[in-house]
Amino acid sequence: MLTYIEPLYRPPSEADSLILQVTIGCSYNRCSFCSMYRTKVYEERPWDEIKAEIDYASKVYPNTRRVFLADGDALNIKSDYMLRILEYLYRSFPMLERVSCYAMPKNLLQKSKDELRMLNSAGLKLLYIGIESGSDIVLRKVTKGATSKGIVEGCIRAKDAGIKLSCMLILGLGGKRYSNEHAMESARVASLIVPDYLAALTLMLDDMVKEEFLNKFGEPFECLSDNEVLDELKLLIKHIQPINDGKIVFRANHASNPYPIKGILPDDKDRLISLIDELKEKPNMLRPHYLRRF
Repeated sequence: MLTYIEPLYRPPSEADSLILQVTIGCSYNRCSFCSMYRTKVYEERPWDEIKAEIDYASKVYPNTRRVFLADGDALNIKSDYMLRILEYLYRSFPMLERVSCYAMPKNLLQKSKDELRMLNSAGLKLLYIGIESGSDIVLRKVTKGATSKGIVEGCIRAKDAGIKLSCMLILGLGGKRYSNEHAMESARVASLIVPDYLAALTLMLDDMVKEEFLNKFGEPFECLSDNEVLDELKLLIKHIQPINDGKIVFRANHASNPYPIKGILPDDKDRLISLIDELKEKPNMLRPHYLRRF
């Protein structure tokens, strides 16, 4: 049977996927804004356990088309081990079309270009990557463990290997003081990476990490109001200009956001900016705070 060490997380777009927990927790687990894996100690599950779960799932869900590998950064495992998992998955599920997982920038930088190409050829088709911010100041203050240069380098390495990217930014992560810097630098980084998908979430601190976040930030942190979140989102969208005439599927429709917004950048830039201006004038259109969750 399938067994999970909870809490278990997956991207919204993996709602219909088979979830296979190949690692437990997050290998870094020190981002001050994230509480997802704080109750877990990172470990990699042994092959016998993984194989047994694949064998079970192939009998119960033989028509599986998508598999998501949990937990926080399954790409952290050695490439040979990941190849073994991928090869067995595709052998066990004849209709399998895609395998995906979360990854951190450091996971990408630890893999060579050839390794990433091999993983893609073996069926690793999509990675979900938390950029969070393109500002080195903000990244340092939230102890992300990454720099904007490393994020860009790692993401481009994965793209060059043929892997699709779904990247995430967090609105409000720099507070009021760094709002403009956060938006402008995040737009710069997104424009250089040109991820296939880009999602903007809104900062909501879990009680488990709130004190740690405020302490590590190193100075008073002022949360953004709804209007300020919309201003930051507007600035972000306005300055995203994908290089080489690229296109980005953009979403700000997560449950944490004041209002669901989506489009293609840069094609829908003017429409999205007009919508944001309208929302600022009609606050009754915004999602009530009690319905928002990270």
